[in-house]
Amino acid sequence: MTADTLRRSPLGHFAERFAERATEDVRLRELPFLTQLNVQLDPSRGSGGGAERVAAVLGAPLPTVPNTVSEANGLRSLWLGPQEWLVTGPAEVAQETTALLRAALDGEQASLVDVSANRTTLELSGPAARDVLEKGCSLDLHPRAFGPGSCAQTLLSKVNVVLHQTGAEPTYHLLVRGSFAQYLADWLLDAMGEFQAISIR
Repeated sequence: MTADTLRRSPLGHFAERFAERATEDVRLRELPFLTQLNVQLDPSRGSGGGAERVAAVLGAPLPTVPNTVSEANGLRSLWLGPQEWLVTGPAEVAQETTALLRAALDGEQASLVDVSANRTTLELSGPAARDVLEKGCSLDLHPRAFGPGSCAQTLLSKVNVVLHQTGAEPTYHLLVRGSFAQYLADWLLDAMGEFQAISIR
């Protein structure tokens, strides 16, 4: 028996409820066990610095514009601060990506921490997804202010989340600590209720 066979997602038991509440207007599902690597470094160093070597590993530069995301080769780098990013990707790339980034940061004043077990990811999608989020989030989520490729650390119904819009439908990823995941899933399912009623009519 391996660690992978023993691993349990915080919301594995919600799969049936997510499926029952799905409509053409809004859908919710968990994306468990995504790779999440916290990277901290000074990106201002010149040619040959750690940021350049990290970009070579990821296939795209770390974003330096606040609340933006860069993406390549199935990996996304979310800006969390002037010297902090969250690199996300499929579960199976965690070990290889960690090793490559660790080598790229060798000799740098930098930090690389695998925080994959710290959060799970909820995906909210559909034409009404933004309306659902706006019930509990104070950010301006209108496309003119927050569109595909945007991310932010914010509160959703009093829960700290990393919010990332991945698609224009729209589709949002909500990265939430495992201890708050069930509360947030319950809140989202409740907030989706009115759109389920509209769909049934």
